Amino acid sequence: MPLGPDSTERIARARGDLRMGVPVVVGGLVIAAAETLTPERLAALRGLGDAVLAITARRAATLKARPYDGDIARLRLPADVEPGWVQAVADPADDLQNPLLGPFVSLRDGDAAAHRAAIGLAKSARLLPAVLAVGIADPAGLASAQGLTLVSLAEAAAALADETHLAEVVSARVPLAVSKATRLHVFRPADGSEEHYAVEIGTPPRGAPVLARLHSACFTGDLLGSLKCDCGAQLNAALAQMGAEGAGVLLYLNQEGRGIGLANKMRAYSLQDQGFDTVEANHRLGFEDDERDFRLGAAILREMGFSAVRLMTNNPAKIEMMRANGIDVVGRVPLKVGHTAENARYLATKAEKSGHLL
Repeated sequence: MPLGPDSTERIARARGDLRMGVPVVVGGLVIAAAETLTPERLAALRGLGDAVLAITARRAATLKARPYDGDIARLRLPADVEPGWVQAVADPADDLQNPLLGPFVSLRDGDAAAHRAAIGLAKSARLLPAVLAVGIADPAGLASAQGLTLVSLAEAAAALADETHLAEVVSARVPLAVSKATRLHVFRPADGSEEHYAVEIGTPPRGAPVLARLHSACFTGDLLGSLKCDCGAQLNAALAQMGAEGAGVLLYLNQEGRGIGLANKMRAYSLQDQGFDTVEANHRLGFEDDERDFRLGAAILREMGFSAVRLMTNNPAKIEMMRANGIDVVGRVPLKVGHTAENARYLATKAEKSGHLL
């Protein structure tokens, strides 16, 4: 029996390496995350050949760089730049103070598939979506010589596109204030990413539509009582209604900040303090409006034996995703709570730009 990592495990290693600042080899590229790049590794990468900085089209639009590859742009790295320049291109924190990072030279020729996969890996590692990349002639040889994680382009593309399998690890009784008849289920993804949870109140019959909510983790709202969002209020209201009805399932998905992670969410908050709304902030960081994968919620419901729900949500996208993944949404239960003076603009933006029914 082989002891070495399989494809899924190599992808998980690659994510961890990028977070630590260790380059990885993807297809014919050696890549490093812009966010964790050090001077020593920048120098070593430049010694291998011509380096480019790959960013998303969203970030390119802010920088006035041309995304000839459609959804991404490959920027030629100027001579003698430091990691600080690379990180300034990737991170919009100081855009207003340093608006003249360019002009940028975007590459037109060549295949950008490996660069696209590399950005996807950075996103999945909850890093800024920007990577330094150098094309190499012998990817396997370099990976072996330098002890770098090697993943093929096909492996990376499949891992980023496919739905990961979720397995229930354990469940146990956890009496809550809203209902003493509560069990907490822990689900672990096969790809080594964050675990997700299901809070089951009562004993909902599997053959009938269950009152359900897909709740994305919000450290600031759920735990700290932040007034910048309505997440904590929605969490508490959903659990209270399930407790009052005697049955329900709340899926607590670890997709902080609409799937960009807590650090990037705080970066978005800083941009909001500069005057940008929540969608504009995400775009300046290089992300889409919403990077969450709601297939996870459908998979957990199926694993628990549910096929139909009364979904507690204000977000039509959740309803569409549930139906697209085999969960029948027989009705929407509005959840209009948590409005504050501090989150009025945030909620207005969700309604205007993301279609939330508020």
